Amino acid sequence: MGRIYAGILGPLAMAVMICRGIKDSAGVEGTLILAIAALAIYAIVGAVLGQIAQATVDESVRSKIERQLIEKQLDPPAAHGRTPGTAT
Repeated sequence: MGRIYAGILGPLAMAVMICRGIKDSAGVEGTLILAIAALAIYAIVGAVLGQIAQATVDESVRSKIERQLIEKQLDPPAAHGRTPGTAT
């Protein structure tokens, strides 16, 4: 997920900086230097945010699965609408 966020935020920042340079009639060299710097900075920020998001999702799924497994182990079979020894 970090690579995806980096791949979106970096080029987006670069495009915004280029558009800003065009709007302000700035020089090409200065605009491209700022655009490349924005690309690098926002790609790093996107990668970090993506890693945090991935860890959060993984932990949430892991805890939900563990909770379901524990509940399944603690519930008696009758709680699921079945009685022991009968076929369904």
